[in-house]
Amino acid sequence: MRAAAILGLGCSAKDLKPFQADNGVEWRIGMPGAGEADVILLFGGDGTIHRHLGELVKLEVPVLVVPAGSGNDFASSLGLRRVRDSLAAWRKFCGGEKNQRAIDLGTISSADSGAGGTSPGTRYYCCVAGVGLDGAVAERANRMPRWLRGHGGYALSLAPAIFTFAPFSAKVQVRGGDHDAGQWTMRSDQPTLIVAIANTPLYGGGMKVAPRAQMDDGLLDVCVVAGMDPFRLFCMFPTVYAGRHLSIKEVEYFQAAGVRVETEYPMDVYADGEYVCRTPVEVSAQRGALKVIAPVDC
Repeated sequence: MRAAAILGLGCSAKDLKPFQADNGVEWRIGMPGAGEADVILLFGGDGTIHRHLGELVKLEVPVLVVPAGSGNDFASSLGLRRVRDSLAAWRKFCGGEKNQRAIDLGTISSADSGAGGTSPGTRYYCCVAGVGLDGAVAERANRMPRWLRGHGGYALSLAPAIFTFAPFSAKVQVRGGDHDAGQWTMRSDQPTLIVAIANTPLYGGGMKVAPRAQMDDGLLDVCVVAGMDPFRLFCMFPTVYAGRHLSIKEVEYFQAAGVRVETEYPMDVYADGEYVCRTPVEVSAQRGALKVIAPVDC
């Protein structure tokens, strides 16, 4: 078996050694070319995964994520919360167990959604795409030292943003799910704080923004938070970590295969904690886009 290891920021060949016990595996470091690997191990967090998704989808080989970043919500959503979870999944895979699955990815299309958000194209994302307060918080968190981002950076960035971010006018249209797959339907048109379009339940370091999200149902889970008093918003956010925010009247939650977001003026779109483009934007679910190695009971 030929395996390739992609080492994210802060990772080294030393982190790979526990996975190299099987002498029957031929290893290489770095992104392989087509036909050069049978499996890929990716050491890093959500940002590292995000930056490599386009290439990983094209290679069509199973990927094992080893959580080693400042944010590991994608790995956690797969049941890989610690390095030892990934190591156990790897040993099962090498032992012939069929512990792999095909999962969905989100795709973002905008006039400037190419690499780095500077040219036309479509970008994949694995966890959550967000417009509004989410982007403001991600931008603040990305300026923090890496070690601080990995220890509550999103939460630390949230408090100051809550009291300075103003609601914006947003139109959210959907298609698919409970709607005609070929027609856009207006779902939300109001002063808004957050539009979060989720492929996974988790983002922001463990926040269950989309507690009902499944990664293999061909649908995106959308959470729209309407404008509200900043102090009330501040009090609401702890409930997101337990997924209890859905009962709050300003929160609208629904599923769709495609989502279109338009804002009164262009606003930043972030996905997996990374800047992607600016609104207007269309987001879709691409079913079974990525093969992953995960626990047997995932």
